[in-house]
Amino acid sequence: MTETSEKLGLISALEDIAAAASEDGMSLGEFVDALGERAFGIILFAMALPISIPFLYGVPQVMALPMMALSAQMALGREEPWLPSKFKTRRLDKAGLERMAQGGRKWFGWLEALARPRLTWLSGPTAERLVGGVFILFCASILVPLPATNTTPGIALAIAALGLLTRDGLLVLGGLLLGLAWIALLMTLFLFFGDAAIDVLKDFIRDALGREAT
Repeated sequence: MTETSEKLGLISALEDIAAAASEDGMSLGEFVDALGERAFGIILFAMALPISIPFLYGVPQVMALPMMALSAQMALGREEPWLPSKFKTRRLDKAGLERMAQGGRKWFGWLEALARPRLTWLSGPTAERLVGGVFILFCASILVPLPATNTTPGIALAIAALGLLTRDGLLVLGGLLLGLAWIALLMTLFLFFGDAAIDVLKDFIRDALGREAT
């Protein structure tokens, strides 16, 4: 994959996929095939986008386990991603795909334009295996049954995956630090507050997003 194809057109491709989807949406397998690439970075970035969007119900839960499976493959050094049939048949509705593309343009379009090769050792094969292991933790935190808690690890995954895709080690590092800070926050809250951490997180999310988390 050339640097130009890596940097340009990714979000536009997601917009085209959303526009071309039928009214009943598409399966996750069809979505991955429509991306037209076999690199982990592009698939994980695309799958992390809907997880990054607050209050996009249903889609994060569809994406989290397949992303965990892909992250495990990265950690084990697999060269090409593979999804089992039970994940490929999961459905993505058209409205969710459209919001994913719109959110990608709004939240990450500028970052895609700025991404460039730097600190490339952080996006090499050895680093990619380590990143895959960290991604597993991010995906696990997405499955925490609290409203809107998918947003921060989703953003972290998207940033780091975009860094892998464009060989931008600075983005990889930034995404990893953001996600690890979030996991540290979750662990600290549950360690010291137990069940009360749920209320603490709800208040934090409500204040940060400016809308009621129900």
